[in-house]
Amino acid sequence: MASIKSYTTKNGDKRYTIFLYGGLDKQTGKPKRIHRRGFKSKKEATLEASRLELEVAQGGIKKENNIKFNEVYNQWYQAYINTVRESTYARTNGMFQNHILPAFGNKRIRTIKINDIQRAVNKWFKIAPSTFTKWFHYTSMVFDYAIKEGYIDRNYDSNPCKLISIPKKQDEKGDKPLNFWDKNQLMQFFKCIDPNRELEKYTLFRVLAFAGLRRGECLALTWDDINFNDMTLRINKTLTQGIKGKQIVQAPKTRKGRRTIILDKLTINYLKEWRVKQKRIYLMLGFNTFKKSQLIFATNNNKHKCLNTPAKWLNKIITHNNLQKITVHGFRHTHASALFASGASIKEVQERLGHEDVQTTMNIYTHVTQQQNKNAVNKLVNYLDF
Repeated sequence: MASIKSYTTKNGDKRYTIFLYGGLDKQTGKPKRIHRRGFKSKKEATLEASRLELEVAQGGIKKENNIKFNEVYNQWYQAYINTVRESTYARTNGMFQNHILPAFGNKRIRTIKINDIQRAVNKWFKIAPSTFTKWFHYTSMVFDYAIKEGYIDRNYDSNPCKLISIPKKQDEKGDKPLNFWDKNQLMQFFKCIDPNRELEKYTLFRVLAFAGLRRGECLALTWDDINFNDMTLRINKTLTQGIKGKQIVQAPKTRKGRRTIILDKLTINYLKEWRVKQKRIYLMLGFNTFKKSQLIFATNNNKHKCLNTPAKWLNKIITHNNLQKITVHGFRHTHASALFASGASIKEVQERLGHEDVQTTMNIYTHVTQQQNKNAVNKLVNYLDF
């Protein structure tokens, strides 16, 4: 039986409140108390009390679910961060904060319709045709979580994300600029750096080009990763970005990423020279760099270099010497291209580059051989000359 009482608000208005027994809590077994207030008349309160009593008698109060998308995201995210590396969940959070939550965050998730998602996807496609599918994929994951938790009616036809039309990027006219250099272009690049004046810079790019490392792998290297006697380099960590853009060191993403590769004699010699010079320079700066755990490439404060530093160095050299533009990752493609051109097998290239999936190696191989085929045709035409 409901209890109805009156009370006075701060403004002096008379209102009514309801107290009602709501049965036993299924989880705890304790009695549930239902409390509603704010009714302007006793009649209004009595009607609501009768309605609530009827619901209790029919199996319990049916609570309308008004949970918002951003609340569901926060719940999903807390589970998600236990399944991936920090750099991955940091990037994922960035996608949500910058793109997904502005579109859906304040909306009640059960009210978001197919057309709402379609409009958002169409907008994302216009501003980021190459990456919008990632944002869509993660949006769909939140809806899957909402259905699993019962925030969306389980009788709902399906996840609304699965019913929209995904925009397709049209084939671009012309070929994309190549992101690797041939042998002559690579030689020209190294002629633009004086190893006597800029030994660290020369050595860093030498390692990128002749070992095929990723940027983060290169900047995480320490001297104990190199065995000068065996002329080998061990890759077992990478520098990347974590929460709020903070640089962190973590293990390679895949098992294949942990690898030991053989270095050529000249690259070993440049590393030896830089080791000696680094000790002298950093001793003057007040740092003891004789430890084997010393970073090979470090800042003047003997910390990890910024991940953007190699790109700044590279772009400056390219601009000042009018070279074909490539990215820092282009040195990795250059390394793969040189390996294939020298006769290395796909398996050998896969092992050296640390690709978990041979298809990744095949994609580079296809790209390289297509260009080589074009060059072969050009040589043929120039030779025949009629």
